[in-house]
Amino acid sequence: MASTKPAPPEQHRRETETEEESRRLTSPLLLTLVLLLAVMFQDPARRALAAPVMQSWMTVFVAVIVQALPFLVLGVLLSAAIGVFVPPSFFARALPGRTALAVPVAGAAGAVLPGCECASVPVAGALVRRGVAPAAALAFLLSAPAINPIVLTATAVAFPDDPEMVLARFVASLLVACAMGWLWQRLGRADWLRLPSRTAYDGPGGRGAAFWGSVRHDVLHAGGFLVVGAMAAATLKAVVPAEWLRAAAGNPVLSVVALAGLAVLLSICSEADAFVAASLTQFSLTARLTFLVVGPMIDLKLFAMQAGTFGRAFALRFAPATFGVAVGVSVLTGMVVL
Repeated sequence: MASTKPAPPEQHRRETETEEESRRLTSPLLLTLVLLLAVMFQDPARRALAAPVMQSWMTVFVAVIVQALPFLVLGVLLSAAIGVFVPPSFFARALPGRTALAVPVAGAAGAVLPGCECASVPVAGALVRRGVAPAAALAFLLSAPAINPIVLTATAVAFPDDPEMVLARFVASLLVACAMGWLWQRLGRADWLRLPSRTAYDGPGGRGAAFWGSVRHDVLHAGGFLVVGAMAAATLKAVVPAEWLRAAAGNPVLSVVALAGLAVLLSICSEADAFVAASLTQFSLTARLTFLVVGPMIDLKLFAMQAGTFGRAFALRFAPATFGVAVGVSVLTGMVVL
């Protein structure tokens, strides 16, 4: 009786790969299936897109994206340039030695970092690592995404009939940043704050590679959140019953709380959030101001970034305090300015 010789390992591996490939969906096959499904459901899809609700949804979505995208791209480019080519030691030398004075100076210096909150967290971490007082670095972290020229210009474009919104956003954001810096100076503890282990934008390839790496990172992240925010704004305008929005907007307390919570959940880039807020016309200017102040200071992605940079013990204390101060200052500023 002849014995069968086992197949060589290499031949057995090739046979196994051939069997797996035969069972695997190839790209042409997958594309064919998608096209067949599109043909089968083209009539229902055409009817759905032609519905008034979908037409309204797409109009708001495209309008928000088209208005916000130039500001987002410009802000990302400027933020990457400053973050890469301006050394953090420059800010350390420019700040006063006394922490109480350094906090408002650092808060006002946030205007020189035209970018979203994605850039402010690593830069603030680098400031702390280079010896800047944590209270001043935190004031810079909160103010930079909210009072820089790109964001304020975008706010003016989004609210052409309400120019006081620009002043209200600037004042409220700067007050919150300074208040949180002084609060940290007064109550913060060193063991709550983990020092960052490396500088921002480090990487191989020199400054040019770091610049384009920062641009790619911020465009992907901020652009994704912009799309999500535009989709949410369009859904609120087109799908949510108008009486629900009127009920929330008609209650001053509920409207502020609702938009503050929405700002945290949507996590929109600060260069684009003004256009989303402008589309929420059912709500008062004070409620929309709260949306604009809270969003750049505390949202889901910021909480994750702050926890990763400064530690979870810091984020669990700093984020709720920032939220409460931002809501309170926004309401007071809205009562005075708007």
